[in-house]
Amino acid sequence: MTQADPAASGPAPNDILTPLILDLLEWLAPAPRAYAEVMEAWKTSCPRLTVWEDAVDAGLVARGPDGIEVTDLGLSRLGAAGRRP
Repeated sequence: MTQADPAASGPAPNDILTPLILDLLEWLAPAPRAYAEVMEAWKTSCPRLTVWEDAVDAGLVARGPDGIEVTDLGLSRLGAAGRRP
């Protein structure tokens, strides 16, 4: 049995999701948004695109008193990527 070359299968999922997670953070950064609005805008039926779940798991977004908001860590990640809130 031959093992597949990992490089031949394309970029790692994190490489694919990183720009999408940054898009989510950039979209959320100006002001908190209602959970329903976030879910409507960022829902997906593709199990490979776990943008919302990965952002929550990484501590980049959280529920705040006014809705879903970018955490300090998320803002730091945006800044490190050269993106503005």
